[in-house]
Amino acid sequence: MPKIKIASKPPHVDMTPMVDLFAVVLIFLMLTTTFRITEPGVVDTPYSISERPVLDFNIMTVVISNDGRVFFNVDNGPDTILKFRQKILAEMGGHYGIEFTQEELTKFGNFPASIGVPIERMKEFLAIDNPADKAAFQRGVPLDSADNQLAMWVLYTRQVNPAVNASIKGDSGVEFPIVKRVLDVLQDRNVNRFNLITSLRSADVKLEEIPE
Repeated sequence: MPKIKIASKPPHVDMTPMVDLFAVVLIFLMLTTTFRITEPGVVDTPYSISERPVLDFNIMTVVISNDGRVFFNVDNGPDTILKFRQKILAEMGGHYGIEFTQEELTKFGNFPASIGVPIERMKEFLAIDNPADKAAFQRGVPLDSADNQLAMWVLYTRQVNPAVNASIKGDSGVEFPIVKRVLDVLQDRNVNRFNLITSLRSADVKLEEIPE
């Protein structure tokens, strides 16, 4: 009897589940990714070969740009419901006789970058929505002896969040006197331990230098 031949068909792969999975992963990454924060001033950090990760929360950062301007940044703590940034601005307003509305406090709490605005112009800064127009207000936090607002930011930050850690992020070409002034402000507020934010540089190790 003749054999019955079964018609051969090329294998069919249904890619629909794979596409659906890829779309779900992509949406998850888009919703959870933290975008890199753009600093208001140019900061080319120096290099180091010591790798120590910076904390994600409970950290206040003093940023020194290449033109000597000083900026200040602080996070909301381990949980945004704590609203540390709003509380710090409210304390600053109370010290300088400025009453901020809840809308202004919320805008400050959600601002994603460092602040270099004199406190007396903070209301104007928060009222502007255009980032380009906001940049004109970023002249740097005053820290001279007659109006040391940086010291007050540090003071109220530590009062609102006693667990906060200090960091300094400075441009590699900034002049030493401005760095010393920032260090003096921190020490005057009893901040004697802080991290220096640098860029990581690989270290060249020769085989003959490795001990046996």
